[in-house]
Amino acid sequence: MASPKEDCSSITLAFMDLAIQQAKLALDSLEVPVGCVIVEDGEVIASGRNRTNETRNATRHAEMEAIDTVLEKWQKKGLSKSETAENFSKCSLFVTCEPCIMCASALSILGIKEVFYGCANDKFGGCGSILSFHSSNSNPVTSGGLPQGKDFKCSGGIMASEAISLFRSFYEQGNPNAPKPHRPLILPETQ
Repeated sequence: MASPKEDCSSITLAFMDLAIQQAKLALDSLEVPVGCVIVEDGEVIASGRNRTNETRNATRHAEMEAIDTVLEKWQKKGLSKSETAENFSKCSLFVTCEPCIMCASALSILGIKEVFYGCANDKFGGCGSILSFHSSNSNPVTSGGLPQGKDFKCSGGIMASEAISLFRSFYEQGNPNAPKPHRPLILPETQ
């Protein structure tokens, strides 16, 4: 993974800003504020934001939303599986938070070229924080016909403070979609 201290190009920052805008849309919809864009040949071909609460589907992370948009576009164009894989190898993902294990695994299987992310994901990160799906030494060995993942370049820490600020806003306002506690809170007795 490249150091977050590296200077980012204005193009990288512009695409990351678009991902931040998607995260703000997620926040406005009472979702965990993660957003992303997929770029091919310098052009945004898909965007996504978290929609897990809206859809009541835990797999509707920003990356999966954007991936599904791209796959649908390419399917309508009549691209074969091999052409789809070839196209993903030319794409970059810009996302506000390090992809989780599920999303990083999907990106590896699809053969994404590179991922740029904002803040680290210390609980579920799949690009170095917990597991390293971007690196060949952690890609699963094929068995039973499962596709093997491909390495992808990964750079983190890009506009991380903006991404963290959105998370703080979300958690400060409280998550109205969080499950209710199973047990009542036990408050200390006052004397």
